[in-house]
Amino acid sequence: MEHTSLYRKYRPEAFVDLVGQEHIVAALEGALKADKIAHAYLFCGSRGTGKTTSARIVASALGSSPSDIYEIDAASNNGVDDIRELRENVGTLPFDSKYKVYIIDEVHMLSKAAFNALLKTLEEPPAHVIFILATTELEKVPDTIVSRCQTFIFRKPSEAVLRTVIEKTAKAEKAKLGAGVSNLIALLANGSFRDALGTLQKVITATKGEVTLEDAARLTGAPPVSIVHDIIESIARGALSEALMTVEKSRASNIAPKTLLELVLHTFRRILLLKVAPALSKGEIDGLSEEEKEFITRLSKMESAHLNSQTLLTLLDALALQKHAFIDELPLELALIKILGDYK
Repeated sequence: MEHTSLYRKYRPEAFVDLVGQEHIVAALEGALKADKIAHAYLFCGSRGTGKTTSARIVASALGSSPSDIYEIDAASNNGVDDIRELRENVGTLPFDSKYKVYIIDEVHMLSKAAFNALLKTLEEPPAHVIFILATTELEKVPDTIVSRCQTFIFRKPSEAVLRTVIEKTAKAEKAKLGAGVSNLIALLANGSFRDALGTLQKVITATKGEVTLEDAARLTGAPPVSIVHDIIESIARGALSEALMTVEKSRASNIAPKTLLELVLHTFRRILLLKVAPALSKGEIDGLSEEEKEFITRLSKMESAHLNSQTLLTLLDALALQKHAFIDELPLELALIKILGDYK
């Protein structure tokens, strides 16, 4: 049986299906309706936010048939010869469409010579050619290229948007998600539709039925909610030794330190929001399990010298240090010592 990933199976095929990028949809639909099409677009944003999908939707909205849509991966076709070949081909008329559309993904990977060759084409493109460049690293695209394109910045979807997509997809797949599952998957996806649906596929395939929060944590390598709660409760009570013992427990359980720190940060932030701005926090706790809601509500009412923005900032600094840590647990351990210890 042919295997199709959920991200491909449920990839949006029209502007109406795109979620989380309403500012881009409005601008592109307006340009199409007014017949004011730019000859070159630059789609920028982190991975999995819908750049390539949107490029395909634009090409389809322009009426270009599959035979007149060319997708180029600049990561593997990044030399000047590849762009010279493209320049030779753009002059030919479309097969059966008004426009030939060239989608160049990861365009920042082009060599300097390739960019120079592409620039000549962008300066004076044939009337029947539309370029759509996509990149995750806008700062690596030369200003000369950027200035010749209409640039659109794709935002990371919020956790609420990701939760909606996850739950809608699970329903379409006839999979039942327990309380808190969609929230955990959305959090781990870090603003990527692709990662969210990839993780969803993993957990529903492995469970073949109702997916509990415990299942989702086990299958994704996320820490059990009890470990996250124990660390935060230890911080609230000023219990440094207990907090460090919980970190050691997570290490012994082979839990990814970065994921643990991210979940601690997210939960701590929600507690702080509920404490200082209850009206803002409602959307933050939607979709959580009853256990998580109860914990966040209880901690938000707790009097503690450590439940404050300075603690949150210290934890955030620890996350920034995580990717450079020689010992994976060290950033969180140092943060706990700074928050709760005698050494500042």
